[in-house]
Amino acid sequence: MSERTPVDLWFDPFCPFAWITSRWLVEVEKVREIEPRWHIMSLNVLNEDKDISAEYREMIAAAIGPVRVVAAAAEKYGEHVVGPLYTELGTRFHNEGRPKEGPTIRDTLADALEAAGLDREVADAMDSADYDEAIRESHFRGMDLVGQEVGTPVIQVEGVAFFGPVLTRIPRGEDAGRLWDGVRTVASFEDFFELKRTRTRRPVFD
Repeated sequence: MSERTPVDLWFDPFCPFAWITSRWLVEVEKVREIEPRWHIMSLNVLNEDKDISAEYREMIAAAIGPVRVVAAAAEKYGEHVVGPLYTELGTRFHNEGRPKEGPTIRDTLADALEAAGLDREVADAMDSADYDEAIRESHFRGMDLVGQEVGTPVIQVEGVAFFGPVLTRIPRGEDAGRLWDGVRTVASFEDFFELKRTRTRRPVFD
């Protein structure tokens, strides 16, 4: 069996588009020789100095909590738990539509931790700034690869990094592989920077 190519992805658990891209990579892993590796970034850190609407800033205010929990779990158990915990968090936030903020978010975080085989009490980290330095370090490790004008997700493979791809549905099977091949092809051109069109569909997580 050939050696799998590491593929690094930076995510914020709040972001539905990062979730779809991450599930696409899981599909790609089934049909191409890649090994996804998972890293946290933060929508709060990304937007802290940006001119954004009060409504959006309020919406992402709670986003730091789940990122702190992932950081705390990684510190306690090791980086290998980040991927499984992200899967449990994303499934609850996006597929199941459980609240991302408010008084019940701790229960959602604790349930995700338990499903990943981790201590439910790590959910207490959502209110602790003790992990913010580690979050910022991981965040900028990803963002410095692509610049500060983009967001989550960020992917790096074999020295090439890019934002996206932004998808509204998860490609499956060989469709996932074909998209991977195409993304890698365009991203490998040194002078290629952007390909974009107006998004006309909402995210679908099935």
